[in-house]
Amino acid sequence: MAAPDSSVGQDRRITDADAPLQLVFPACEHGIGDVITSPDSPQLIDGVIAEPFSLWPDDRGYFMEVARMSKGLAGGLDPAQAQVSAALSYPGTIKAFHYHLHQTDYWTVASGLLQVALVDLREKSPTFGRRNTIYVGVLRPWRLWIPPGVGHGYKVIGEQPAVLVYLTSQHYNAADEGRIAYDDPGIAYDWELQHK
Repeated sequence: MAAPDSSVGQDRRITDADAPLQLVFPACEHGIGDVITSPDSPQLIDGVIAEPFSLWPDDRGYFMEVARMSKGLAGGLDPAQAQVSAALSYPGTIKAFHYHLHQTDYWTVASGLLQVALVDLREKSPTFGRRNTIYVGVLRPWRLWIPPGVGHGYKVIGEQPAVLVYLTSQHYNAADEGRIAYDDPGIAYDWELQHK
């Protein structure tokens, strides 16, 4: 992946230059960034964590643990402030991009398969402008920890709907959430099929 343009114009700032979390649109080349195939990949965006977990299949279907609030990644969430939500999306749906100023997201795909797109919007991050693509779901059961300032979205791939169960570090607060068009020219994420 080519390094993003480090010059930032005022029109490409998401937050003010003196904000506690300074967010900026990067200038990326068209593509999908680094495809993450290992949870300990050195190409992961700073602060993003991938946590593999087990599925227990049998002749009735499968069982999974979404979170134990006292251990693993979910142990970092305050149960009094955390919220649990779920979204069902149909094949081909793109939901992107969101970012948060304070909220951390903890994602688990309960069914289906997602192409998760992440982009580091934090101007002072060592991985500013880096994009990650992570394929997660029943074929790759990983939980994802997405810190504030990392833009995130997904596309449902395959022929079945996908269910995303996600915990957040705080209750929903519209003032904390920002939205960016899925086809933003600075992020330049390629949502098209890659292996034709």
